[in-house]
Amino acid sequence: MRNALPAWLTDEQLSSDIVPMLDQGDAVSLEQLAAEAQAATLRRFGRVMSLYAPLYLSNFCSSGCVYCGFASDRKTSRRRLESNEIEKELAAMRSLGIGDVLLLTGERTGAAGFSYLCRAVDAAAKIMPRVSVEAFPMTVAEYRALAECGCTGITIYQETYDPENYRELHRWGPKKDFLERLEIPERALQGGIRSVGIGALLGLSEPVAEALALARHVRHLCQTYWKAGISVSFPRIRPQEGGYQPAWPVDDRFLARMIFAFRVGMPDVDLVLSTREKPAFRDGMAGLGITRMSIASRTTVGGYHSPDGAGATQFEVSDNRNAEEFCHALRSKEIEPVFKNWDPAFNGPILQEEVACR
Repeated sequence: MRNALPAWLTDEQLSSDIVPMLDQGDAVSLEQLAAEAQAATLRRFGRVMSLYAPLYLSNFCSSGCVYCGFASDRKTSRRRLESNEIEKELAAMRSLGIGDVLLLTGERTGAAGFSYLCRAVDAAAKIMPRVSVEAFPMTVAEYRALAECGCTGITIYQETYDPENYRELHRWGPKKDFLERLEIPERALQGGIRSVGIGALLGLSEPVAEALALARHVRHLCQTYWKAGISVSFPRIRPQEGGYQPAWPVDDRFLARMIFAFRVGMPDVDLVLSTREKPAFRDGMAGLGITRMSIASRTTVGGYHSPDGAGATQFEVSDNRNAEEFCHALRSKEIEPVFKNWDPAFNGPILQEEVACR
């Protein structure tokens, strides 16, 4: 049985430069960090913001995460989108201009397993230039098959990098294995997935320790798979069915400092901010480190084609602006919204000889 943590997770040298930037005692002032992050963002990414939208395919789940509105013990109606419904959702999203979709499910179940996800990816890839997935862990062979269906990337949050907290927060189900979860980004890259997004769900554990562990994870992936695209998300706990209250709430000031530190320390990595955050905070971070945002998000199954009857949400959205309103806010800051930055010609698994780079 595996019980040893990977060496990179405890390698303090991988995060040593991030430590002083996270010090809220103003070892480095927030204003100075913001200026450095803005300059780094402009140099590497220019005045653009890449946009995507999530599409919830199913809220069936086999795990018991205490912080999730879709946990298997929640008394909520369960459903999945059928093929005709997926097509309607995708068409509704395309009408908003969206060309980059993130398909989501709960943990693997009989109702929404691998074959179901493959069919959904195949349908989406016929309509959307870029399709990525946030779903259950898979084998290397399954990730390769998913890439062959048209999936270009996955998002997989470790949730928390504290092994003890992880065990307590994941009460049952396949997600309970901390070390297995930690392996998923590399398994996906070995399977030919071209980009991986990772993150910690802020509020579950002590935030400085989480930030440093996340930085080590990013750098390990960047060093080992330097031809792959790596992105980092900064989700905070939001109200959800079950009423979980974060033990370590993260305020705006620390979250901003964390984003700035990652941008200064990792100038080539995409940093992502979702509609979990309020409009004022999202607008403030645009151009100051964040280079990718979700737009017009629905966290219900079937929320785009039938927004009034879509059912329970996974969590509450804070930024409810429509696509037009959000794009206007970006342009008012001289940032151009980009709905498509990926050509379908690049779809398909990355060649095996390109995967392991070191």
